[in-house]
Amino acid sequence: MAFLFGAFLGLVLGVAVVMAFARFENARAEQRRELAATVSAFSKLTVQDLRKLIPPEFYPSWVSFTQKQKLKWLNQELVKIWPFVNEAASELIKTSVEPVFEQYKSFILASLHFSKLTLGTVAPQFTGVSILEGDSSAITMELELQWDGNPNIVLDIQTTLGISLPVQVKNIGFTGVLRLVFKPLVAEFPCFGAVCCSLREKSKLDLTLKVVGGEMTAIPGISDAIEGTIRDTIEDTLTWPNRIIVPIVPGDYSDLELRPVGLLEVKLVEARDLKNKDLVGKSDPFAVLYIRPLREKTKRSKTINNDLNPIWNEHYEFVVEDISTQHLTVKIYDDEGLQPSEIIGCARVDLADLQPGKVKDLWLDLVKDLEIQRDTKPRGQVHLELLYYPYDRHEGDSNPFAGQIQLTSLEKVLKTEPNGYDVNQRKNVIMRGVLSVTVISGEDLPPMDIGVVTDTLNPIWNQTFDFVVEDALHDLLMVEVWDHDTFGKDYVGRCILTLTRVLLEGEFQDTFVLQGAKSGKLNLHLKWTAQPIYRDHDRDQ
Repeated sequence: MAFLFGAFLGLVLGVAVVMAFARFENARAEQRRELAATVSAFSKLTVQDLRKLIPPEFYPSWVSFTQKQKLKWLNQELVKIWPFVNEAASELIKTSVEPVFEQYKSFILASLHFSKLTLGTVAPQFTGVSILEGDSSAITMELELQWDGNPNIVLDIQTTLGISLPVQVKNIGFTGVLRLVFKPLVAEFPCFGAVCCSLREKSKLDLTLKVVGGEMTAIPGISDAIEGTIRDTIEDTLTWPNRIIVPIVPGDYSDLELRPVGLLEVKLVEARDLKNKDLVGKSDPFAVLYIRPLREKTKRSKTINNDLNPIWNEHYEFVVEDISTQHLTVKIYDDEGLQPSEIIGCARVDLADLQPGKVKDLWLDLVKDLEIQRDTKPRGQVHLELLYYPYDRHEGDSNPFAGQIQLTSLEKVLKTEPNGYDVNQRKNVIMRGVLSVTVISGEDLPPMDIGVVTDTLNPIWNQTFDFVVEDALHDLLMVEVWDHDTFGKDYVGRCILTLTRVLLEGEFQDTFVLQGAKSGKLNLHLKWTAQPIYRDHDRDQ
């Protein structure tokens, strides 16, 4: 009986195992069929289908931009020829880059030269290529480039203090887009006259600096000075609109070079609430402004000692070469005397945001770094006034200085041609006249027992004051608010205005934030009656 029971149980278990195995195999076969169908479906997906399935942040470039192609074949060939490229390019880079370093070196550096330069064994990788359409007279190609190289670069550094340091540049990581413009197209092989090389935008560059046989911290500021020189050189010589022109067919290609297109007038008015960098007393701020970080094109303001709310009221002019891509950079430093100045904060203005012939008044928040904004602590603000003058205008563009538009007194004096200003004449003009200032009212003033208009934080004055101004292009209007008490008066706040806007518009009314106060605004009306004159020594010439 036990035997029969055991045989029956074994038979049942055997059938169960066989059925389970068969069911498992059928399930695996079904999964393989589904996987094959899925792979087949994916192989038929178009770019539009992929955009529906994948989040935009995970798009590869050839999905985001269908005109881009992958360059695996080019990378394979580049690896083969890289040893020869390394040997040929090292000496060329050394002889061409050293003179450029001299233009961008920091004041801490007396000289900077290569003692060793090889590009290493790791070739760059091109991750995508695209052809830009729109210009029938040229072929524009953009190559996505990535390089995590192992070069052997040693710089001989001579500081202004007379100290020599051999500095090694290691662990270079570079990511950017290389733009090649083949122009002009000619009926001669290879069918283009020259190649313009540049980087499409500011590229990501990581590197490590190490003093050979020493510490980089031996001289304060030396690491930042060297790294800043390298970054400024790359950005200002290679980043679009700057370009390197390589002639292929003999000819004159001066029309491909970067040319001035306009003039940017910058008035550095003031700064407020600057971060204090001194342990004893207050910082001694000064400003550095530039469009291109060349030493001769960089402007530096005077130093205002022991003041976190400095007023500079300084005027600068910058040549603009590409209004669509260039920007104005402002950096505020704490003057440390013989020691390297410490940066308080920096800001940037895109010139593309400026309207030609229109004054733009800006308060810019200062940040620690323009590229990596991790530090969100307040560092103060800087007050700028910007005015862009294009040298010429293309047909079809609106011209705010055209004859049918009523000209202000300033424009009548400066206008000499139908299409623009005479820049040289503007420098010789002294804007003299009468400025009428109507203090209309105040809003939301801080509670300090305003005495002139009793018991109100929103006083209405409607009082007009006339001022004879001798040089309106360089003078400032300062409006202060005080709390009058029985035994004296207390300072509430102030507004500081340049006169450029009223010079251009003739008359305007606006609301201005009260500086130095927790709250408050002033409503002002300004009117200008001009009596322009010329400087005597220029008029007599």
